[in-house]
Order: sequence, then C-alpha cells, then structure tokens
Amino acid sequence: MKVKVISVLEDNYMYLVIEESTRDAVAVDAAVPKRLLEIVRKEDVVLRAILTTHHHWDHARGNEELARLCPGLRVYGADERIGALTHKVTHDQELTFGAIRVRCLFTPCHTSGHMCYFMWEDGSPDAPALFSGDTLFVGGCGKFFEGTAEQMYTNLTQIVGALPKETKVFCGHECTVRNLKFALKVEPENEIVKKKLAWAKQRDDEDLPTVPSTLQEEFLYNPFLRVTEEPLQKFTGKTDPVEVLRTLRTEKDNFKKPKERPNPQAMLAFDWGLFSPFLEKK
Repeated sequence: MKVKVISVLEDNYMYLVIEESTRDAVAVDAAVPKRLLEIVRKEDVVLRAILTTHHHWDHARGNEELARLCPGLRVYGADERIGALTHKVTHDQELTFGAIRVRCLFTPCHTSGHMCYFMWEDGSPDAPALFSGDTLFVGGCGKFFEGTAEQMYTNLTQIVGALPKETKVFCGHECTVRNLKFALKVEPENEIVKKKLAWAKQRDDEDLPTVPSTLQEEFLYNPFLRVTEEPLQKFTGKTDPVEVLRTLRTEKDNFKKPKERPNPQAMLAFDWGLFSPFLEKK
C-alpha cells in the first residue's frame, strides 16, 4: 500500500492510495480532478473508487467530474450531500480494494456526516493509515460546525484515539504550524511541542508536507488529545475532559484572529452573497 500525498487549493490534501500488486488505486477527498488524474497517469494505476470524508467543497468538489470521466467509479461517503455518491457507508463498515482493507469510522462533529477511513493490509509490516479529513489534524482538530464537544471527545478518545498507536495520520489540511503555535500557548513548557513546531516551520519553509504524523506522536503534543493532562486543565480552568475540549476549541477559534476589518468592498460582497459558493471550507 503506497500513499501519495497531493497538495491542492490553499492548504488541502487529497490522497491517492495505490494497491501495488494490482496497480489499482483509491482516492481520498478528490477535490481537484485534473491534478488527481495527472498523478493517476504518472503512477500508471487505475482509479477504482473515491472515499470522501465529508461534503465540504474543498474535499468533495471533484467527485462529479471524476465520475463523468471514469465510468464505473465508486464514490463512498456517509453524507447525502456528497456529490456523485454511489455507496453510503456506515460506522465500522469494512471495504476491500485488492489487499487494501478499509474500516469506515463515523466521526460526526465538523459535519454531521463526517467519516474517517482506517486502512491496512493484512500481513504487511507497514503501519496502518488513518485518513482523518477535518476531524483530527497534526496538532489540532476540526471546528465544531455541525456538532458538539461531546461528539468530538468521543471521536478523539473512543474512535480515532483508540486505533493502534503506530497508525499514520493523514489529515485534510496543512495547518500544523498554526496548530502547534496554539499548542505552545496552551503548554509553554512542553518540549515536544517546541521541537515539533521547529520541525514543522522548517518543513513549511521548504514547502514540504508535515503529514503523516503518528497517533502516538499526537498524544504528546496535540492539545485536543491531552484534555486529561494537568497543564490543559490549568489553561482552561476546567477539569471535566469534555469541558476542557470545549474551552480549548473556543480558545483556538479566537487564536490570533485578525484584528483589521475587511475593506468595504469585501463587506458588500458578503452582504450580497457573492462569496457563498466559497464559504463551505474547513
């Protein structure tokens, strides 16, 4: 199982997972069809399916065009709002693509129909992979657009957080530096956060991805996975893990918010709804 990391749009990732014995491939969050098909041709593989984590345009907008260009393409997801959906999946459902096994993990909160995908090959020495969309990021988690802190806590502790610690985490966005700057504000004495942030800044300077991380690493520096730790409880002033998580998310949403007001033309454009096709992001 080979994973191609493909940077698209402003900070999105889509992925091409290749079954090396058959040269069949599965895409995750196919937002930019032209770029994906370039990689498919370059790798000399056949695209069999798309796994979509959620319906937001920057994760799913390529589905219809790819379905048109690739007859018989299967599109998997958990939300009827996903374009060109052919197979609606449910929690713990397992899919097979050659030697690649996929377990669908329902993680509602960022959207009400968010699905993560856990992949492995039986008998392979390689670590399994989690495609976490906008549920779990390197050093962070997704915004609670359509859900609650209770749901995200369940996602991060009982579903995603319960996977094998060696699992590689392939998330939906490159926002590691921003996430770790916040993590350092929360835990200024955490040496692992400091080292990871320095590494992420260097990767950013070299225009290189910070994915994948591993689940084991995330528990050492990701504040949203560390809600039972004393420094997190001190920072939030809460002891209940769900309340710690809720407070952390609010603090992160307001972290280094731009203070300058947008120019009057931009405000008018918002008022007139001109930006509405572009607002469903992250």
